[in-house]
Formats: sequence, C-alpha cells, structure tokens
Amino acid sequence: MDSENPWSVPVVVAQIPETGLHRDIAASSNQRSALAALGGLREVMSVNASLDLALMREGRVHVTGRVKARVGQTCVVTLDPIENEIDEAIDLVFSPPEQVPALADLVDDAAESDAEIADPPEPIVDGSIDLGRLATDALFLGVDPHPRKPGAVFDLPVTPDDPEDHPFAALKALKPAADLSDSKKAKGD
Repeated sequence: MDSENPWSVPVVVAQIPETGLHRDIAASSNQRSALAALGGLREVMSVNASLDLALMREGRVHVTGRVKARVGQTCVVTLDPIENEIDEAIDLVFSPPEQVPALADLVDDAAESDAEIADPPEPIVDGSIDLGRLATDALFLGVDPHPRKPGAVFDLPVTPDDPEDHPFAALKALKPAADLSDSKKAKGD
C-alpha cells in the first residue's frame, strides 16, 4: 500500500464500454486506517464512493458521483472526540495528458469573460483513472478543518474593567512599599 495513495482503484480507460461504467467502491479497514493517518483524522469509520464514468469525444472521460464517509475528529473547542458525516459530489472531466494544457488555456480564456467557468480537466495517467485516489481527494475536501461538538462555544477571555484587575496585579502586592514609592517618583508622580 502506497502511503501517499493508500486507496487505489484504477480503471483502464480503454476498457470503459461505450455505454459507460458504474463503480461502487469502499475502502478496507487497512485503507481507512492509512487514510486517517494521511488526513490527520482520529479515525475513518467508513468511506465509499458511487461513481459513473462516461466516454466523451477525443478520449476524455466524464466522472460523476458521490463520496460518503464517517470520520472521527477532535473538537477544536472542547478537545472531545466527535464524528462527522461527509457527503461530497464529484463531477470531473479527465483527458489525455497532451490535451490538458490546451483545455486549461480555454478555461483561462473563459475566466476573462462573464461565461460560467468549468474546471480544467484532470490528466489520465498511464491510460487509467484512479477512482480510489479521486474518492480520497473528495473525502479530504469534505473534512471540516475546524470541527466543533454541537453546542460547543469558544468564549474569549473577558477584559477586566478595572486596570488593577489583571493577571499581574497579585505581583504588585508582593513588591515592597519602598520600591513602589521610588517607581512613582521616577514616573514623576
């Protein structure tokens, strides 16, 4: 298992039928553990994807579907363990690598107009599309970077109204009275 790509499910583009291809994939226990480590998660309880691949002209492939997962994280406020559901849509076009720069230029040109901008295509690598890698990317995009337990609220420390009521006020009481009068003279009091 590759530590950078622990969930690999390659589909050879040449083997996709004209009518398209549907794949339901789920990560194994070992793959989920590796995904949790890679994504900085406490745990990945489940992750699966339902994907449809449709052939397009000029060797391109349109991939649509969903990735659903249940992940364990730590609340950023209470530090309690929490679980989150992830449901991410996938809608990407893959193309042969030699087409990617030209298609990316078309996207850049569209950005200068008011037209709706499509994402540039992803490259087809070595004649295949890795559905596991695609699902992993969608999973990590859906992870909440600052998970909070329901009802958890971070309260900012209250600033005291009295200037003598601050964290170092108790230290002032420890200072001898003679030092206090000297410091007042130095300030011009």
